[in-house]
Amino acid sequence: MTAACTLGLDLGTSSAKAVVTDTGGRVLAQATAGYAVTSTTPGYAESDPAEWWSAVTACAREAVDTAGHMAGVRPSAIGLSGQMHGLVMASADGRALRPALLWADSRATGSLRAYRHLGPQALARLANPLAPGMTGPLLMWVAEHEPGTYRAARWAPAPKDWLRARLTGEIHAEPSDASASLLYDVPGDRWDLEVVGALGLDAGLLAPLLPSAGAPAGHLTARAADELGLPAGIPVAAGAGDTAAATLGSGIGLGEVQVTIGTGAQVIRPLARAVSRADDGVHLYRSATPAGWYQMGATLSAGLSLNWVREVMNASWAELYASADPPGRAGQGPIFVPHLSGERTPYCDPALRGSWTGLSLADDRASLLRGALEGVAFAIRDALDALLGELPSSEQGPPHLRLAGGGTLAVGWRQLLADVLGLPLYAVDMPAASGRGAALLGAVAAGLLSFDDIAGPLAPPASLVAEPDPATAASHAERYARFRHIVSALQSEEEGAA
Repeated sequence: MTAACTLGLDLGTSSAKAVVTDTGGRVLAQATAGYAVTSTTPGYAESDPAEWWSAVTACAREAVDTAGHMAGVRPSAIGLSGQMHGLVMASADGRALRPALLWADSRATGSLRAYRHLGPQALARLANPLAPGMTGPLLMWVAEHEPGTYRAARWAPAPKDWLRARLTGEIHAEPSDASASLLYDVPGDRWDLEVVGALGLDAGLLAPLLPSAGAPAGHLTARAADELGLPAGIPVAAGAGDTAAATLGSGIGLGEVQVTIGTGAQVIRPLARAVSRADDGVHLYRSATPAGWYQMGATLSAGLSLNWVREVMNASWAELYASADPPGRAGQGPIFVPHLSGERTPYCDPALRGSWTGLSLADDRASLLRGALEGVAFAIRDALDALLGELPSSEQGPPHLRLAGGGTLAVGWRQLLADVLGLPLYAVDMPAASGRGAALLGAVAAGLLSFDDIAGPLAPPASLVAEPDPATAASHAERYARFRHIVSALQSEEEGAA
């Protein structure tokens, strides 16, 4: 008899990941398959959903086959997570009518003017800073610039919700993604139909809501099962946005703060109630748990900027991360601003751009690479400071930070982060946290686990991996002040140009 297990599918920005876990939450196998993010015009970021599906089927088959050979298991449920904020324009049968618009896309900056004309009560319900890469502004852009596509669409799902429809033939949304759309009444936990109408959008494009928290959202169709190599009819969970799923998969609890670094970077703090800090550039979203929220400081350009630097400098990832290791280099070299496609927390400025400042003849390739790592760390420090900037008097700042994400494994990079952020870092040994979180949601939907199981014995431990060096941290603090001054100057230049 084949043992039960769960398949978690994580639809990331540049790759899909498949994670197979047993009923104890242990990762048995994982696989990854990539796809392109295209930018045909500056500020655009798109992907072809057909490539998403090809990648999902490839990595799911690989992970399931590996788990079957190694552990003799076969998935009895599927859970989902995926990149947040984006938009798929889909027909009634789920076919994508155009490439998907992604969270890193800034073409809808002009649509934010309509949001700014909403009344204060409406903005308070949205409870989030305004950003052009959210579903609502992107949908407004399509309505204005591609009216034929807008009229032809039956649904406007988030990427992960489109994937679920491809798996089940049913269309749904769920709160952890919907609350990140700028079309959602966050405190009320529902679509904000008043805002949707005020923006001139069709509320019929929004899929009906299911709970994020392990709710079943349909069953695997025969066609999808054949392409995935899985049994038809197994339950598929509603799933969650990737950040909410990663929070679940890495076991972060109330009172803790976690930094996750991937294409972007997020600093997350779970909350028991909805507390908005939109004026500080801090996001507020629903969690993937039955009752919960989280605040998030977000930087758009973490791995995204590092990959750009790596490609421009013709450097490997190993060479880039190795540049963080040389001792005695703190306080030296050019300062890199990584905001290549605008920034969210704390600036909420889609026009902000990057720079290298303070170049000299003494600088070389290694100093540029090291400066890139430091600049991304400074951007994360900006997000962390915003997130923790107004803690209630009864709360202390975190004694340490949890560290997660595939972009956090290099030892020298971890030390640089600790020095810049000024706190000890405790790494979560769960590089596939979003996929694991998705798999756990699938297990809950199938009745194999409860949330009490996930929050207790199944939460992965975190271990100390880096502590700030006082002398180095002081040097970085001086450079961080210069970084903030440079960003302010770049903002002034953009304002003057406008």
